Amino acid sequence: MSTVTTTKPAPTASGPAPVDGRSGEGRIGLRANLRHIGALVRRNALQIKQDPESMFDVLFMPIIFTLLFVFVFGGAVSGKGNQSQYVSYLVPGLMAMMGMNIAMAVGTGVNDDFKKGVMDRFRSMPIARSSVLLAKIVVEIGRMLVAITILLGMGFILGLSIKGSIVDLFLSIGLSVVFGSALMWIFILLGLTLSSAQAVQGMAMMVLMPLQFGSSIFAMPSTMPGWLQTFTDYNPLSNLADAARALINGTPVGDSVWMTLAWSLAITAVTMPLAVRKFRQKT
Repeated sequence: MSTVTTTKPAPTASGPAPVDGRSGEGRIGLRANLRHIGALVRRNALQIKQDPESMFDVLFMPIIFTLLFVFVFGGAVSGKGNQSQYVSYLVPGLMAMMGMNIAMAVGTGVNDDFKKGVMDRFRSMPIARSSVLLAKIVVEIGRMLVAITILLGMGFILGLSIKGSIVDLFLSIGLSVVFGSALMWIFILLGLTLSSAQAVQGMAMMVLMPLQFGSSIFAMPSTMPGWLQTFTDYNPLSNLADAARALINGTPVGDSVWMTLAWSLAITAVTMPLAVRKFRQKT
């Protein structure tokens, strides 16, 4: 009795190439990519629902910072009894600060996902690698909008008045979101490069503190030493704070809007390709 062994013919050059889920991003169409982003956004949103404590920074940080700076530093900066005037100066500037602080959470989140093995599961799925990062950015933009809404609500309670138009108000919010989205790519790159979420936070704070307090967010640059005024003039946070302040208070915006957009474009153009490349190398 003889046995017959059958073997599969080797694929020829003209035959179909085997599908590798890890390299399939180039064959994923736009509709499928958007569907993947939507599914991952839903996953991240469900994570927030299961862990509501992760929203504490968004819910309480705008309230704490507004009350702290208005009632503790407002009298020293604008004079005793002029807190309401300081609110109109501070709250638009804090919109820039909210975007930067919330952007930091993207880097720690990406780093944490690698530590927990979440990215190992994504690696085995036939999805576009870019959809993982874009979904995180979409969710953080939503968190940023919640924080800005609470910040403006606190501002209205403390006496903030919108002297510009409603369109100007939404434009100031849009500028904050655009700039914050650009900063997210910096923190994603840090999250992919550094070894732990604590290292990402530490590095971020070393960058955040000089940028935030060496800007026009909390005090007018004219009250600062000359060398610090020079730093403040070139600080992108000052451009965003000045743009939001001018739009909300109905004053001339000058070049601050275009400078904010230019900074956002430049930061995204430099850091997004580096972050995506690093992400593909790790996955």
